Amino acid sequence: MIKLSLTEAMKIGFLGGGRLAFALANGFISAGLAKPEEITASCHPADKVSAEAFKNLGATSLFENAPVVERSEVVIVSVKPDVVGPVLREVAAAPGTRNKLFISVAMGVSIATIEKNLPKEARVIRVMPNTPALVQQGAAALSRGSRATADDAELTARLFRAVGTCDEVPEYQMDAVTALSGSGPAYIYMLIESLADGGVRCGLPRDLALRLAAQTTLGSAEMVKTGGHPAQLKDNVTSPAGSTADGTYHLEQNGFRSAIIGAVKAAADRCKVVNQQLNM
Repeated sequence: MIKLSLTEAMKIGFLGGGRLAFALANGFISAGLAKPEEITASCHPADKVSAEAFKNLGATSLFENAPVVERSEVVIVSVKPDVVGPVLREVAAAPGTRNKLFISVAMGVSIATIEKNLPKEARVIRVMPNTPALVQQGAAALSRGSRATADDAELTARLFRAVGTCDEVPEYQMDAVTALSGSGPAYIYMLIESLADGGVRCGLPRDLALRLAAQTTLGSAEMVKTGGHPAQLKDNVTSPAGSTADGTYHLEQNGFRSAIIGAVKAAADRCKVVNQQLNM
């Protein structure tokens, strides 16, 4: 097994060179966790834009998968879920595959499925990131494979903290993580859009309403991150017989909380179905 350093820049490869892979690579470089010339990504031959984006970072972009594994100490599997199996089977025989750490960010593909398509010595970590990683504000969770070490988990967490936050969870919680933080940005975008629509209805210009809605959401999230409980923070804004009290009452009347809770539950249920299809 190759011992990976938690303090030195490492050679990182991406199987798949899409937007998330590019965001991760950019974050790793910015955090000093990798040097541009030691990052390699495999891009689809038709995707010249992604290949050029990696080249502009100073990284190497290829149109084959096996050389990525050969050049890397850590391999991030960032292809679409339905092609994870074929891609891993393709690289399984590449020199050095047995000693590598594979980090999969493919939604819904179980650790067992990843491990069965790699040599038995390969170590696997499964990660569920989300799209705000593109602006280094991601929320990720990781689960260890059967052969992954504590150092592997620590290294993976350090990598993903370069583009946001990263927590460790048992794999059975990954559906809930996907439904909450993976799908959650869509719910937040709908909230921001709705707040802006409300501002427009009350007479604000569209651009101002959207700017206020986005900044209000950002500021409120930061208040929660500092340790304030959402319920207490809400009470701090709500004066007796005030406008906020009327607004929150309207939300309660229209099932705001239950709608959000139900959305997370519906997404988690769908994840279970997708997972069964991908891991058969």
